[in-house]
Amino acid sequence: MRACVIHRAKDLRIEDLPDPAKLQPDEVLVGLGAGGICGSDLHYYHDGGAGDFRLREPLVLGHEVAGEIMATGSGVTALEAGQRVAVNPTRPCFSCRECRAGRAHLCQNVRFYGSAARFPHVQGAFVERFVASERQCHPIPDHLSYPAAACAEPLAVALHAVTRGGPLLGSRVLVTGSGPIGVLVAAACRLAGATEVVVTDLFGEALAVALAMGATETINVSEAGSGDSRLSQLADEFHAVFEASGSPAALQLGIQAARPQAKVVQVGMLPPGNVAAPLNRVLAKELAVVGTFRFYEEFGWAVTALAGGRIDVTPLLSAQFPLGRAPEAFALASDRRRAMKVSLVPDP
Repeated sequence: MRACVIHRAKDLRIEDLPDPAKLQPDEVLVGLGAGGICGSDLHYYHDGGAGDFRLREPLVLGHEVAGEIMATGSGVTALEAGQRVAVNPTRPCFSCRECRAGRAHLCQNVRFYGSAARFPHVQGAFVERFVASERQCHPIPDHLSYPAAACAEPLAVALHAVTRGGPLLGSRVLVTGSGPIGVLVAAACRLAGATEVVVTDLFGEALAVALAMGATETINVSEAGSGDSRLSQLADEFHAVFEASGSPAALQLGIQAARPQAKVVQVGMLPPGNVAAPLNRVLAKELAVVGTFRFYEEFGWAVTALAGGRIDVTPLLSAQFPLGRAPEAFALASDRRRAMKVSLVPDP
């Protein structure tokens, strides 16, 4: 079966791999319907690693996936062959301290598709057929396309971030960064009742998608050079700030823009090493700066929101490429002026 395998930075190959081994009783075999190229996939492609995780062996990429059940293990009771599912890429151990405390998204032994966090690496799902546990699979209706269903994973990230930001009903919110996660955070904030959602980014094309996803105002920071620009006026204005770009400068902007006693939620992965932040402003305004990492029950919430039409990800979906043309897909996904979410689909 064909798979999209990264060997080192810029060395992405389409390879033939053996079919998955025999299913365990609680496992299913999933045929790929669509997989979205994520920012972490792009980091592996461009940099040979994502955050603190570096490639030490070839890795099948991909964790934003949906597909069709092809076979089931002997103990599977809730799924059957032919069923369409969105697949949660996370397999917690359910036995470590964090799992026992109800924080499985912080599992100390988690296995996450397409990740170099462990060695041997956990192989991903940009492959014609892959194995998942029964609990990872969430049925989806026929009207929900596979590329849209694959967005359940980044939407779950956004929903978890919004829960970390606290109640938002009637609030004013700033989102820095208009990539896929940023625009989904904007949509999730509107779903949570925020009345104003301001989104910043360097690219007008990305900001147009933010407006389509529910932002009430956008600011192009690359054009905000004058002292009287809207950007310079952002001070003590927002009840919650979501930093989704991974930029230290954006984090500083968010701290400046937050109202006293607001929450600043760091969503984007910051560069390795020390990051300068105006902590005296954090102190003087009694800000709560919190992190957010992946998701747990929010994956099910995301599938429900997508299936019910409460969040429409159509504005995100830029293009589809057959699996065999993955290098072309990665090239397009790397161009933020031309693409937001590029999907890989089965070869014809």
